[in-house]
Amino acid sequence: MLAEARPLRRRLMLSILLGACSIAAGIGLMVTAGYLISKSALEPPILSLGVAIGLVQLFGVSRATFRYVERLVSHDAAFRFLGRLRVSFYERLEPLVPGGLGTARSGDLLSRFVGDVETMQFLFLRALAPPLVALAACAAAVSAAAIVLPVAAPVLGVGLAAGGLIAAAATGSAARASARREAPLRAELTSEVVEALALTPELVAFGRVDWELERIDAADHSLATLARRHRRIAGLGEALVLLASGLTLIAVLAVATSAVAGGKLGGVWLGMLALLALSSFEAIRPLPVAAQQLGSVVSAAERLYELADRPAPVYEPLRPLTPPELGVLRLEQARFRYDERGPWILDGASLELRPGRRLALVGESGAGKTTIANILVRFLELDGGRATLDGCDLRDYAQDDVRRLVAFAGQDAHLFSTTIRENVRFARPGASDEEIAATLRRAGIWDWISSLPAGLDTYVGEMGGQVSGGQRRRIALARAFLSGAPLLVLDEPTSHLDRATAEAVMTDLLDSADDTGLLVITHDDLMLDRFDEVLRLESGRIV
Repeated sequence: MLAEARPLRRRLMLSILLGACSIAAGIGLMVTAGYLISKSALEPPILSLGVAIGLVQLFGVSRATFRYVERLVSHDAAFRFLGRLRVSFYERLEPLVPGGLGTARSGDLLSRFVGDVETMQFLFLRALAPPLVALAACAAAVSAAAIVLPVAAPVLGVGLAAGGLIAAAATGSAARASARREAPLRAELTSEVVEALALTPELVAFGRVDWELERIDAADHSLATLARRHRRIAGLGEALVLLASGLTLIAVLAVATSAVAGGKLGGVWLGMLALLALSSFEAIRPLPVAAQQLGSVVSAAERLYELADRPAPVYEPLRPLTPPELGVLRLEQARFRYDERGPWILDGASLELRPGRRLALVGESGAGKTTIANILVRFLELDGGRATLDGCDLRDYAQDDVRRLVAFAGQDAHLFSTTIRENVRFARPGASDEEIAATLRRAGIWDWISSLPAGLDTYVGEMGGQVSGGQRRRIALARAFLSGAPLLVLDEPTSHLDRATAEAVMTDLLDSADDTGLLVITHDDLMLDRFDEVLRLESGRIV
């Protein structure tokens, strides 16, 4: 995390300096006020108090000014750091999708890349900056005590060090175990809520709403119990700091009154030393919270790096080959499994897809048909055999180049929360409305869209108007058509469609006069006789 923040080190150091100046100004205000009160009690000439009055005004104004500027600089640095982290971790996440995330729950991913990243803003604000500010401010306070009464300086220094270290150690130790539980519990709560929202129809249909709410309530109760524990730990830290400040004040007063009685110190300085001792503890008051926050930050960082440091399932070549305009896509004795100790999903499968060729891939559920599609678009890497494009290994091409040549429309097509036009145009941002309409006609959904009041401007997706599963699939199919890729891989393009619409879509696909290579993964025996080749996948092989 420190490495991520290196470009912001000047802002961070400036915020620490300003924080130390703010604390020092507060100490100076109390010290000069104490001196002014004690001196005034002796009724000296008013002019002799001019310097003290001026210093009180100076420290009062400067304390507020330093605090305000410190907040501006520190929060600016924290938000810049947060912005860098978001970009950095999303860049680390992108190569893991979709094959490198394993069985991670969507709610857990959301918690990590939102909640845990947000926690990182406290790394400097509440975890690392307060100890450095305290060190600088306490050094200034002890130096001031040494000037007034040398024997009081070590007493104050020991009190500050002991109070800060004991309070921070006690709260840090108590908070460490809680912090390791907090992030997973927050992720559990987020996962339960996300899944409840996604599965609401099923929960209602089977009468399991109360059961799911009980699970959410249990996760929330555990998190609330942990929050109460955090507050008790914070209270313990405050109590230890207050105890240390009281004991240190007594010790400083003891040596100071002894010095006054012995004639080594003027009585007017006694109140100043007492207020110096009290006000200097303002510097160490944030340390228990810093120790507590550090545990949360470390726990969140571990969860982030545990995910971000996973090896990518597909690697970019250092010197990618120039992709061909058109090419033949082949699998040669392909072998693949999701776990090194698991069964082989593909065990010697071979196929060839060339421009203008229409292939159908059939087989039982779980046979590995979608796995083949993911390999052809480089979402997954083979464990054995070869995948080639134009005779060269697919791994020698950049991933984006492969996906420009091989378009994939998967089973779980995602519609973005925007208009139908933008959902289709996502495949080719410069496409005109006429081109979008043509692809929607080809996907067999234009008549429905043109009948809508807003037409192409109709909002769909998670936050927009609802569409059926078949309509969602056809919009995604139009997106694949618009890409203009010479090779198309379509996973179950006719699922959720009625028979007549499915026949119309397949007829349009197969009657197309262009040179697009087509691989259709399907369970349906609809129009299989129209394909150039029908391949059956069994036991990891094309039989």
